Amino acid sequence: MLAPMGTLFAELARRASTNARREVEAYRREIPEFAFLETNRRARDETLEYAVWLRRRTIELSPDNTELSADDLDYIAAIGELRAGAGMSLDARQRVLRLHTALMLRDINEATDAQRGGGVDELMRMMGWFAPQGERGISAYSQGFVTVLRRRLPYVEQIALLTRALVTEDSMAAELATAVGMELPECYAVTVIRVPDRPTGDRALESDIEALVKIHRAPVMWCPEGGERGGELIALVPLKTGATETEVPYDVPDAIPEAVLDLVRDFAGTLGRPCAVGTATAQRSELADALDRARRISRAAPLRRASAGLRPHTVADVFVELAVADLPFADDWLRTVARHLEQGPDLLVTLDAYYLHDMHRGATAAALNVHARTLDYRLRRVRELTGIDPGSTHGVRALSAIVTRRLSGAWN
Repeated sequence: MLAPMGTLFAELARRASTNARREVEAYRREIPEFAFLETNRRARDETLEYAVWLRRRTIELSPDNTELSADDLDYIAAIGELRAGAGMSLDARQRVLRLHTALMLRDINEATDAQRGGGVDELMRMMGWFAPQGERGISAYSQGFVTVLRRRLPYVEQIALLTRALVTEDSMAAELATAVGMELPECYAVTVIRVPDRPTGDRALESDIEALVKIHRAPVMWCPEGGERGGELIALVPLKTGATETEVPYDVPDAIPEAVLDLVRDFAGTLGRPCAVGTATAQRSELADALDRARRISRAAPLRRASAGLRPHTVADVFVELAVADLPFADDWLRTVARHLEQGPDLLVTLDAYYLHDMHRGATAAALNVHARTLDYRLRRVRELTGIDPGSTHGVRALSAIVTRRLSGAWN
């Protein structure tokens, strides 16, 4: 269908080639993975051809609100396959979609301005077409992209891509979930398992993660850290209920879902290294914020082995330590008090057991495998060295924070 002269659609048709070239140039300039367009003439021509086609197809279909055809969607999916085959990352793909949408909207605004305020009805028709058909186009593009990923990537890497897509709110999460056979619930417990010591052998780690995914049916990815340090395992544990910590007055440590406890126990047990775990629940649309909270909690939580009382921590467990970490003068004061504890034998270990057992003397002594009188002596020694009674309100607030900060590795 040819757009009548003098209309918004005619103005867009007149500008189509110029606008398409501007889009290709923007890809080359703003997205590093498109730098090859500068030297690869064939790829540049193909990218330009697609940009022109998409604009002309929009002009042909939007006046009558006609949907993209099956052939149109197949062509869009083929472009997705082509770009995935060229090695484009998910981040670059997301940037391409954002940039394309922004440029298409700019094309429409500039054409509208050229009409000097006219063509309002045409503008409304085009915008009414653009949103739903744009969504269909993105879905087709994503399906093509995923087709290549399924063929080329190991299962663990596909799961990692799904995890990353969920926490970045990438629209391709749905296609990736279908590809790996997972459903996407509305609520997750975002769990970060911090591992300061790098596991030996990436291949063994991949095997452990793959087994973890298959048992727990949860999106998981390993994020290594630089240097000699380890990394963190990020797991999105599906929850059956839609309730989140933001819908209750405070988070309750004892209310950690059993699925989270099982996953942490299995991974940490296999790993055999001290870990620290933070978890935060959220709706699927808020996973990025939940990941930030869980990561902060894991960095404030104490490092423990699976066999030595490792458990997931929530903000309710470490809210004092989270606050102290952002207040250097308060943290310095705690470190000063902690240095006094170095003068006594096993005082930090004793305080750790004391608070883990809610200051119950018998349970603490049994956990330490010492006589109750030995425990009493150590607690008196703490009071003598620091001037703080471990059983007082002040002692619980200050000394428990010192124990957690020390065991988290924050002062190493």
